[in-house]
Amino acid sequence: MEPEHVAEATFKLGLTHVVVTSVDRDDLADGGAEHFAQTIRAIRARCPTTTIEILTPDFLRKEGALEVVAAAKPDVFNHNLETVPARYLTVRPGARYFHSIRLLQRVKEIDPTIFTKSGIMVGLGEERHEVLQVMDDLRSAEVDFLTIGQYLQPTRKHHAVMRYVTPDEFGGYEKVAYTKGFLMVSASPLTRSSHHAGEDFAKLQAARLARAGA
Repeated sequence: MEPEHVAEATFKLGLTHVVVTSVDRDDLADGGAEHFAQTIRAIRARCPTTTIEILTPDFLRKEGALEVVAAAKPDVFNHNLETVPARYLTVRPGARYFHSIRLLQRVKEIDPTIFTKSGIMVGLGEERHEVLQVMDDLRSAEVDFLTIGQYLQPTRKHHAVMRYVTPDEFGGYEKVAYTKGFLMVSASPLTRSSHHAGEDFAKLQAARLARAGA
């Protein structure tokens, strides 16, 4: 959809918070970065009070792509790790774990005021200590918001569910993540990256203000 059409739809629907995402556009020289930036600017022009969250691919090997998107100043920059490093070859073979970590870190270097967000799905065969290491890696990149949800197999061609994680385990992950310094954590079987995004953004803002005043 063209940026102007997204902005007009946002206005007509009276949206106070929008999430802009896309499929990977590795066929484009900038990985689709300029389209993200144009969409952010179009929404800002048409709906100046609407807050904007973007969920991006990793722009792998697209030099300067991240900088183009960050310069457009989204309120939340979300890029999901999806799983632990040891599972990348089978679950996320086209991506590179530490490239994704560096991408999130770079957003904060460019503009510390942008909230950063990332998430993983569990039940893919990962071990608890691997999930905790992901938390540490994300905090080293100053990521603000972590989501953890249960992986569900969308089709038979996709990776099988290895285990259904219990609600108590999700609760344990949430508690540990908060001790590691995340401003906000959502961890439950039904947690999804963009679910309740508007409500979560308000909580993020409040958490930042509370920490600044502490």
